[in-house]
Amino acid sequence: MGSGVLLSVASALLYTGLAAADAVRAIDSDFADPCLIQTSDGYYAFATSGNNVNVQVASSSDFSSWDLMSGTDALPGPFPSWVASSPSVWAPDVIQRPGYEQALCWGRNVLERHRSLHPSRQRHRLPSRSGGAIDPDGFKDGDTFYVVYKIDGNSLDGDGTTHATPIMLQALNSDAVTPNGDPTQILDRDDADGPLIEAPSLVNVDGTYYLSFSSNIYSTLKYDVSYATASAVGGPYTKVQAPDAPLLVSGDPSNVGDLGGPGGADFSTDGSKIVFHAFENGQNLDNGRAMYTASISASGGVISIQ
Repeated sequence: MGSGVLLSVASALLYTGLAAADAVRAIDSDFADPCLIQTSDGYYAFATSGNNVNVQVASSSDFSSWDLMSGTDALPGPFPSWVASSPSVWAPDVIQRPGYEQALCWGRNVLERHRSLHPSRQRHRLPSRSGGAIDPDGFKDGDTFYVVYKIDGNSLDGDGTTHATPIMLQALNSDAVTPNGDPTQILDRDDADGPLIEAPSLVNVDGTYYLSFSSNIYSTLKYDVSYATASAVGGPYTKVQAPDAPLLVSGDPSNVGDLGGPGGADFSTDGSKIVFHAFENGQNLDNGRAMYTASISASGGVISIQ
């Protein structure tokens, strides 16, 4: 996710104005599961397939006013043989790497993309188990790169069993792409989370590791953003409880009214900002999920919207 992200701005959907402690709708369009990077020329967000592209892109010079880069596709093809000709990409993540290169992650796949964003023929796969792996999120701690991701156990729930949906932590080699060692489970669902946890994002603020996640079902108003904390990157992680969590739930305020179904949050690298999605109409998926932004404070093991 480095300063060499090369994308051209086309049309815009803008939102400005921030009420204290309110989230702000930044992209008033279907822009789900956003990830966030900061470069020398501002911020970029990448999102699930929509608006006629495989991986959507939005940009902002100041984190306040955002442009949907209409027609810009972070995964335009042509594709290697192992990628479908018209891939359906959800919850992508972009990792900033040394040398102004990026790696684009989705599902179990880590696809190297160079400064030109031309497709690479090199692909690596995250270690997985029953249910597969989704929702990768890159993280750099000191000089070490990691990726956190979800084992999609709930995809097997049709057998009448509520399966585990563990969040895994995988160390990466210095190329920020190839795995280094085996992954470690750092969190899992419990009864209070409903059938799953997913959409992890990890940040280190003053020596405390904050792991955000969503629970319940993304298509319902029960979907939320919560978090766990640890004193070491590998854990153990403890889920933060009320009144300090969840961080975002339906009914929380935004500059356009109450949020509905907030989830899929991603931290900025310094832990001062997040992006996330919520129902565009505040009630359901009929109009898709818009992107929202918020400034946050992470201190003493507690995150709050600022």
